[in-house]
Amino acid sequence: MELSLGEMLLIAVAIVVLFGPDKLPQIARDLGAGVRKMRGAMEDVKTEILKETDNPVSEIKREIDKVKQQAKDFNPLSDLEKDAIAERSKSKQNLAENDDHEGPVSR
Repeated sequence: MELSLGEMLLIAVAIVVLFGPDKLPQIARDLGAGVRKMRGAMEDVKTEILKETDNPVSEIKREIDKVKQQAKDFNPLSDLEKDAIAERSKSKQNLAENDDHEGPVSR
């Protein structure tokens, strides 16, 4: 909505005629306060909308990153390797030092 200079002057003259020059400053203050409140309310609504639309997106991105990291860290062979190492270390016991062993070891 664009107003030309002539239209703005016509509106100003109509306001002066309707309300009088005495009330003009009060009307201008009230109008300014109303415009400020309206802008503040619009900014609040805009901020809330941005928060609500941004949160799910960033949450999903975090979850995707977490899954990617877990996929990088996942190595199914590592568990098998750990088990194999544990078995080897068990079987390599020094039987001479172990009194529990009941085998063909003589002392």
